[in-house]
Amino acid sequence: MTFTHEAQESIGYTFRQSALLDEALTHRSHLQGKHSTEQKDNERLEFLGDAVLSLVVSEYLSAAYPTFTEGELSKVRARLVSRVSLAQAASRLKLGQLLRLGRGEEVTKGRGKSSLLANALEAVIAAIYLDGGLEPARSFVLRTLSEEFGTLQGMTLLAYNQDFKSQFQEQCQQRFEALPVYTVRRESGPDHNKAFEVEVGIRGKIYGWGLGRNKKEAEQMAAKQALDQLFST
Repeated sequence: MTFTHEAQESIGYTFRQSALLDEALTHRSHLQGKHSTEQKDNERLEFLGDAVLSLVVSEYLSAAYPTFTEGELSKVRARLVSRVSLAQAASRLKLGQLLRLGRGEEVTKGRGKSSLLANALEAVIAAIYLDGGLEPARSFVLRTLSEEFGTLQGMTLLAYNQDFKSQFQEQCQQRFEALPVYTVRRESGPDHNKAFEVEVGIRGKIYGWGLGRNKKEAEQMAAKQALDQLFST
């Protein structure tokens, strides 16, 4: 399987202009010391992809939440297109494994850096837009961020603002360049009234513990405690 075919399989889109895909997955570090004028890094595509992403997400939110004000919509959009959300989506597509990096980024584990992953995803969005137009780009964004969109369904803005897991993930990305890991330590009680105990750690260190009626609730409580601990140190 060639690099281009593998990348297209992972992304779920077949390019007519494969050079756009190559460009989207080429970090500038890969070209350092090379004098070829034919190869390009993904920074210009990243710029365009950011605009296309913002348009698609804004369109989706405007239709899905007709009662939200402009400020409320902007707040939700900012969370959806944050480095954390984009890096998580890029990881699901295995973009880190497909990136063309220089030796320096390889040594410093660039394939797992949230900034590189988020930028690569934006570049891929732009590449699809330039190759096939807005409709394929829109389909790709909605499919790729479906998990993030799914967390919004049924949520009020107040509930969204109390999404401690997302807040903790953002802090972890900013401070540690890593994602938190949630582990269920114990389940107790009958099926109709279960209790879950969950702990959350980052790079092997436990930051929070939570108890809830389901895993999601316990994870939220663990994230809340972790945020309290993070900001108290």
